[in-house]
Amino acid sequence: MMIADSDVLIDFLRGRSPWAGRIKLEIKTGHLATTAINSFELLSGAKEAAERDKVSRLLAALTVLGVTPTASERAAAIRRVLEAEGHGIGMADYLIAGVCLARDGVLLTRNVDHFERVPGLKISGRHLEKSGRT
Repeated sequence: MMIADSDVLIDFLRGRSPWAGRIKLEIKTGHLATTAINSFELLSGAKEAAERDKVSRLLAALTVLGVTPTASERAAAIRRVLEAEGHGIGMADYLIAGVCLARDGVLLTRNVDHFERVPGLKISGRHLEKSGRT
């Protein structure tokens, strides 16, 4: 399962390449998801009615994954490890990573440098940034 982070969903909403094309492709497969945390970030950032409508239509096309007990346990373990190493990533990102790990998903993100700190997290994104391809 491909799980989209907020940054790539925002790029899709704004029509920014290469992410707009990649998200469009993933939506067509019917297997693209995001997390409730990312949904919150998108909805809270949409200030105007037109933006909120656009975000709502996007979210309706995705599976929105909640934070299950397993995901919260994974997130907590990630936080303990990364903060002990002095490389914390922030509460929302711990939860996003926990959801991805609990669902054995691949995180689609531009924030590769940040999320690659999470042991065992599968990430897709760096190759798009470097190549500019979708």
